[in-house]
Amino acid sequence: MRLPRRACAGVVATALAFAFIRAAVACDFAHAPTTRWHAIGQDGRAWLVDPCGSRTFSIGVNVLDDGLSGARLDRPHYDWRAHYASLHDWIVATDARLRGWGFNAAGAWSLPPQELRLPTVVDLELGRLARFHWFDPFQPDMAAIMDTAAVKLTAPYRHSAYRIGYFSDNEVGWWSGALFTFYSGKPAANYTKQRLVAMLRARYHDDWRRFARDFVPPAGVTSWPGLLATRRVTRLRPGGDGAAAIAEWTGIVARHYYALAAAAIRKADPGALYFGDRLPIYYDPAAIRAEAPYVDVIATNYNVDSPEGWIAPYFFDGLRRLSGDKPVLISEWFYAAHENRTGNRNNGHLMTVDTQAERAAGAAAAARNFSALPEILGIHWFQYYDYPVGGRQDAEDYNFGLVDIEDRPYARLVAALAAVDRELPSLHAAAAPAARQRRDAIRVPRAAIDIATPSLIDWPKLASLLPPLAAAPGDVPFGEVYLAWNTRGIALATIGQDYYDLGVLAYKGDFPLSEAYRVELDLDAGAGPRRFTLYFIPPKGKTRNYPPMKPLLCVGSPRAHEGAACPPVPGGRVHYFGADQPRIVADALIPWAALGMSGPPESHRIRLEVSAQSWFRARWMSLSGLPPEASAADPGVWATATLVQ
Repeated sequence: MRLPRRACAGVVATALAFAFIRAAVACDFAHAPTTRWHAIGQDGRAWLVDPCGSRTFSIGVNVLDDGLSGARLDRPHYDWRAHYASLHDWIVATDARLRGWGFNAAGAWSLPPQELRLPTVVDLELGRLARFHWFDPFQPDMAAIMDTAAVKLTAPYRHSAYRIGYFSDNEVGWWSGALFTFYSGKPAANYTKQRLVAMLRARYHDDWRRFARDFVPPAGVTSWPGLLATRRVTRLRPGGDGAAAIAEWTGIVARHYYALAAAAIRKADPGALYFGDRLPIYYDPAAIRAEAPYVDVIATNYNVDSPEGWIAPYFFDGLRRLSGDKPVLISEWFYAAHENRTGNRNNGHLMTVDTQAERAAGAAAAARNFSALPEILGIHWFQYYDYPVGGRQDAEDYNFGLVDIEDRPYARLVAALAAVDRELPSLHAAAAPAARQRRDAIRVPRAAIDIATPSLIDWPKLASLLPPLAAAPGDVPFGEVYLAWNTRGIALATIGQDYYDLGVLAYKGDFPLSEAYRVELDLDAGAGPRRFTLYFIPPKGKTRNYPPMKPLLCVGSPRAHEGAACPPVPGGRVHYFGADQPRIVADALIPWAALGMSGPPESHRIRLEVSAQSWFRARWMSLSGLPPEASAADPGVWATATLVQ
């Protein structure tokens, strides 16, 4: 693992030396020799080193705030006053509980660390409170505003050894399409609008016609000065290559944010680690490239990919490559169950199972899977107690608590986590890069897949996961593909991520298939090559928190579908159950008859190519490493796979 860039050689050497110490007694943070924490790499694994010099794997809990988050709601919510004589009593009892369950840290939205007496990563909300986001981040005095805000926000924490470091914000997201359209609609006096137009002029070499091939400027706007002056929104043109310009803009704004936030936090509290902005279970590659030089640790929230605890490898493979092996903190992870004592409805797309027994088993397995990733130096559970009855102020309503709103622990969950939490440091010490299939030895397992199941729980994921898809040069994969077979046909599943802003594309009528996120599968089971395309079609507008995404499983290639219908696969089935976006999850069945076969080939061998393209054709990846059109047209480059029992 790469060491933090800002650490001097002497300090790093000291930290590394201390990291080999196995302290017999926990660190006395109240009398520690320093308040400084370190993120280090040792034997290829990431660790935190505390102010006493002991290495640690951070096992934290978010929202240790005594019930404050629900106090503004006029409905039943968690409140320490109903169960403890004083806040001090609540802190003592909660500390004993958490330590008994194997936790050793507090996460975001918790009481000050010196009150909890737990090592804590504090969420400052620096960018939000400094009005960086969605105002005018390139205004000339933004650095000074951030510096002043950071001094004020870090003041309660910077002399405490319990303070590990800071998140600058929560889930900024870097929603690239929205970032582009929002600033395209600002007035000419907005410094960020000026920066955007300057970027576009430079990218298109001041050639308005080239720009207009990729974008649809507002009606009547025919020049760069006009583009700057208008407050109407510029949109992406279908069939153009404007997505690359949008990605460039995302990188420019993100780099500015991370540079200012890092500088402000380090001036205000030089001994603290900077964990970035808690990525929201999705990342934009341009933003990660922008973030990596400035943070000590990349923090990301994560929605576990399948109820039994599966973690999709592509997500962390991509982070590793984009960041240059930066350490990672899972700043938020969770499980909810429909069976719960608070009455939470679990009303969105986040990981939810039926029973508390399933919740406990899945969470324990996921914790082990996280700890086996060498770059991860900690995992923080979200959150300590259940949401209030009826949900939060934003209507999100989940059974995420270790305890219910009456302060009663979910016994199965905390017992399972207590058992696994004690193993996590040793599991992490033994972590090694995951073994992946070789492309020339693909084995497709037989499996009874129920396409109607709203998860991948019935998939043998480790056995069915195809080798990593290769991305375009300079890019990283944005998803992965699984294959299985049975007497009915070939089953395909995919997990991926990409963000689509509902207002960025200029179109009327049906969403153009050329701009859709898609997975293409080329197969030859012995009756000649066949091609199939699985499209994901976004809604026209947002009618609820998570508007429905429509999957289409079609015969033929995207080129064949241009300006024509998308013929369905006879007897094919497809089921979409992702977060609609930016997390894409689905599975599908292609019957043997669609491959010209009455059943699996006697040779039990097939030839295949798998590829995918993101929204607006911005990115691609394929099994062969060739662009989708090129690889599909040349069956000679397709891989050979064996169907195994």
